[in-house]
Amino acid sequence: MIYLDYSATTPVEEQVLESYVKACKNFIGNPNSLHRLGVEANTLIEDATKQVASLLKVKPSEVIYTSGSSESNNTAIKGIAFKYQNRGKHIIATELEHSSVIAPLQYLTNLGFEVDFVKLNAIGEIDLEHLKSLLREDTILVTMASVSSEIGILQPIEEVGKLLKSYPKCLFHVDMTQSIGKVNISLENIDLISLSAHKFYGMKGIGVLIKKEGISFDPLIHGGKSTTVYRSGTPALPLIVSLSKALRLSLENLEEKQEEVKRLNFYLREELNKIEGIHINSSNCAIPHILNFSVPGIRPETLQHALEEKNIFISTQTACSKGGSPSTAVMAVTHNEDYAVSSLRVSISHKTTKHELSLFVETLKEVLERLKFTHERIEKNSRS
Repeated sequence: MIYLDYSATTPVEEQVLESYVKACKNFIGNPNSLHRLGVEANTLIEDATKQVASLLKVKPSEVIYTSGSSESNNTAIKGIAFKYQNRGKHIIATELEHSSVIAPLQYLTNLGFEVDFVKLNAIGEIDLEHLKSLLREDTILVTMASVSSEIGILQPIEEVGKLLKSYPKCLFHVDMTQSIGKVNISLENIDLISLSAHKFYGMKGIGVLIKKEGISFDPLIHGGKSTTVYRSGTPALPLIVSLSKALRLSLENLEEKQEEVKRLNFYLREELNKIEGIHINSSNCAIPHILNFSVPGIRPETLQHALEEKNIFISTQTACSKGGSPSTAVMAVTHNEDYAVSSLRVSISHKTTKHELSLFVETLKEVLERLKFTHERIEKNSRS
């Protein structure tokens, strides 16, 4: 099997799984219980939270556990909108956002909120001057992904954070799902941060929303004591412990891992550029872990399933996108509908090998030749 869909989800690290199982077996008490088993479980969560906070350079009190980035994004966006709507109802985002950002924004527009989208430059980065022009007295939130999940564009998050410091009534939320464990970004000037463990070799079903001190909002889930008043429910101790371990492991030797992925990305780009009919959509400012390309004239699902038959797994758009629709992200960057309706995503890791990429490229060539031959034969028959 050749797995090239790491941005959709990552395989669980063995050490992370061991931490999860150990916590399940040895800490059976409810962390909210007052007896010894509960206290022991709660102490373990506190230790894990301290490690998460230390790794992210935030305070333990700023860590809110969620079920994943989708919940974190919804909690941040809706929570801020409802809490601070007395300041205004204007929100700014980009067209590169994940559906768990776009959907709550659409929901809020139905309730009277106004959403503006920042223009992108030729390589897909946000236009900082246009962002400045969009900011108003009633702007309460700017929300954007640090890295586009589809095409991998790395946004100038630190510059945006510094800019927004001049607008104290406007908060800054960053969806860092695709950047945690891949690239270093300072969290200093960000107010709210979303992340999910299964993107950095952790378990599915656990994520984090970082909420800096001094910010408040109403939770999405009410009732029941938890680790924080901002998210009710019995704390998922084994998942929390495993997230802490996954985060620590993902940040170890990060620069070495980045360099390896850069080498792999360079090789893959070179090989794909040699294939006639392929257009690469990910610009040079994309992180090397994600490479989006299009094959106009061929349905991406057809190509995806043809590769799957060879035990090679890539993505069409993102795992959370509606199938069959043009890619909003690719359209926003390329302004080309043919590319937007035929885009595919290869996402790699430091665990990927050059041999795997070589086999992928050779198989892709074979599949494209077969599909092209079939297409030409159908056209010929239709004319006769």
